[in-house]
Amino acid sequence: MDNKPNRSLLVKLLGGAVCMFLFAMFVMPPLYDMFCEVTGIGGKTGGPYEVTEAGVDVSRTVKVQFVATNNAAMPWQFSPKVYEVEVHPGEPTEVAFYAKNRTHRDMVAQAIPNVTPFNAAEYFHKTECFCFNQQPLKAGEEADLPLVFIVDRDLPKAVTTITLSYTLFDITSRAGDSLAQVN
Repeated sequence: MDNKPNRSLLVKLLGGAVCMFLFAMFVMPPLYDMFCEVTGIGGKTGGPYEVTEAGVDVSRTVKVQFVATNNAAMPWQFSPKVYEVEVHPGEPTEVAFYAKNRTHRDMVAQAIPNVTPFNAAEYFHKTECFCFNQQPLKAGEEADLPLVFIVDRDLPKAVTTITLSYTLFDITSRAGDSLAQVN
């Protein structure tokens, strides 16, 4: 019995699987980021925002809701300390999220934000956010994670509610320097 055709097929299948993995890990994320930036969809928020002197629009109120979820591999307790606030566009607002490392080992987390509706993402500005940095916590340690944001005065009037959600990921294995700060 000749195993050469089977071996050739196996090598091709494994090669295809490796190519798909490499494509998913290294090609898709930049393409997705570029797509979201060009189209304005995807709910991705930018980095730190610089406050301007545009003033506060007290004639409008926007409800901002907060949601926190853990990636399936993340064993921490993670939740917003308040689930919603009402703000005036242009008004800096401070809230906090709560995190507790419920494990018996030091860990490092990274929060990834998302804003809905997607067309509101460009009008939601974070001036201070725990998501800008990795979050190291010792075993059993807990922390309040600050967030300061401003809803832009140019937010379309049809948008009256914005939901900011964070997904928390375990990045301990990739965060050697941050883990050293915990110890």
